[in-house]
Amino acid sequence: MTGTGDERRYFVYIMASKPWGTLYVGLSGDLQSRVYQHRNGLIAGFTKTYGIKTLVHFEEHETAASAIHREKRLKKWPRAWKINLIRTDNPDWKDLAADWYPPDLTPELIVNWVARIARESATRR
Repeated sequence: MTGTGDERRYFVYIMASKPWGTLYVGLSGDLQSRVYQHRNGLIAGFTKTYGIKTLVHFEEHETAASAIHREKRLKKWPRAWKINLIRTDNPDWKDLAADWYPPDLTPELIVNWVARIARESATRR
């Protein structure tokens, strides 16, 4: 889910606490890492407080400006519109990141995975 070399990718995403539950709209250049952070409560704030751990919608944008504009617009949308957006492509509210991570993360795998993400982030700068 990350770009390579000079290629940058930007994602606007919606996460939910459960089907029809609390929603969160976010933006990231590394969707896989960001979802992992939300899922594991590594980010203090709204998503951790309300148990928002399920990726239910995401869109890729070619520019940061486009992604920022879309995120701001989605955040202003009424809840019903966001639900309709989710249900258009994901009517069953499936976790779109369900198979992104190893099923049994050992401490060693976590350390290796975080190191890989850090290396990838450093090479994009």
